Amino acid sequence: MRSAPTILHLDMDAFFAAVEQAVKPSLRGKPVVVGGLGPRGVVATASYEARKYGVRSAMVMAQARRLCPHAAYLAPRFAVYRQVSEAVMALLGELSPLVEPLSLDEAFVDLEAGGVQPRESAVRAVGARLRADIRAVTTLTGSVGLAGSKMLAKLASEQAKPDGLRVIPPGSEREVLAPLSVRALPGVGPATAEQLRRSGIGTVAEMAEAGEAELVRMLGRAHGGSLYALASGRDERPVVAERDAKSVSVESTFDVDLHDRGMVRAEVVRLAGRCVDRLRAAGRSGRTVVLKVRRFDFSTLTRSETLRGPTDHPAVIREAAGRLLEGVDTTGGVRLLGVGVTGLSDFTQEDLFAQLTAEESPGEEPAAPVTARPAGTTGDGAGEATEREGGLPVGSPVAHRWLPGQDVHHAELGPGWVQGSGVGRVTVRFEGPESGPGRVRTFPLDDPALEPAEPVSPLLARRGQPPAPGV
Repeated sequence: MRSAPTILHLDMDAFFAAVEQAVKPSLRGKPVVVGGLGPRGVVATASYEARKYGVRSAMVMAQARRLCPHAAYLAPRFAVYRQVSEAVMALLGELSPLVEPLSLDEAFVDLEAGGVQPRESAVRAVGARLRADIRAVTTLTGSVGLAGSKMLAKLASEQAKPDGLRVIPPGSEREVLAPLSVRALPGVGPATAEQLRRSGIGTVAEMAEAGEAELVRMLGRAHGGSLYALASGRDERPVVAERDAKSVSVESTFDVDLHDRGMVRAEVVRLAGRCVDRLRAAGRSGRTVVLKVRRFDFSTLTRSETLRGPTDHPAVIREAAGRLLEGVDTTGGVRLLGVGVTGLSDFTQEDLFAQLTAEESPGEEPAAPVTARPAGTTGDGAGEATEREGGLPVGSPVAHRWLPGQDVHHAELGPGWVQGSGVGRVTVRFEGPESGPGRVRTFPLDDPALEPAEPVSPLLARRGQPPAPGV
């Protein structure tokens, strides 16, 4: 445990929703919910205005709509969120060489490794300057926690939300933790909390009072021992600069179950291609291809095939995923498909035989392109890079749909974003980050003057590009 609060935790405030409010002036100060918009979609992020109505992350979107029917419900724009995240992480990198990203909007920083003086006044000044820099670069806000351990730094940032800063001085850990629910500790999920509750343990103070021996008896040596240490305010985990991904995967959840075997195969091909794109973007290759199938009855099957060596070749991964699919019965319908690669390496040692057999021979017609454009939600679990999608199934008669929140450009009216669509019409609001609330116009779905546009980012104005005009 450190004697100075030199571990910083940054958590951007309602990140996805805040990005959308930053570039859509008409949504500022109003409830905004970002996530999967289909019947099976879930909330990725809710603005603080929406949270007042009980909307929260991971909630089923249908329930969110019941709680807050007047909110703006938008499809995610991950390309923009990643761009803003990179700008924020660059600011953290200026503070220290030890930055541990947890997700697009959250990270730990070891200020001691960056040469910051181990005094509360010094680290507080660093935290305040970071918040100001984030606002200047991205127009967004983030909450900062500072403490002598990762657990307390994260707790401090949670208590500082929104748009705040809190320092927990070393030595006050047990006092700060004592009144909190056991769920405040890392590693205490619903099942563990219920097990503790049945034993009369509901707060961190009661957990510490129970003693290590009792927690080990209840939860096992490893889990019980680690939780006792945390309840006692001890957290020795270091800030790790690189959290190496164990796998790369892509999943699609469908609004309507897929029954046609050909559509299922086409979706697996598409997912394999997206998985390769993510693999190559990370500069990695992998040895084991994994297929995940969730059927109509919610039963989930996972099949894997280990290759002779690591690869990032699209044909090899596509063919392996196809072979795995052949062993799965999908006649009752499929609600989710996923393709992933594990056993990651920093180099590629191709299985030449597999590659040659997977390549298309001269004169052979290439596979038909998949035109459906699903939209959905993303979450990065610890040590795993995963992108989830959900939208129109492959083979849908609608080749393109306008998604709420999507950036568009009209030949005469300029840039805007989709407010909604249906019954053959699409409604667009024409505005930009610096324009003020813009006017709304409605067009036929197939209006030739309207087309998808490059995503607009809060960083736009900071790069000297002209803002979208009000219409």
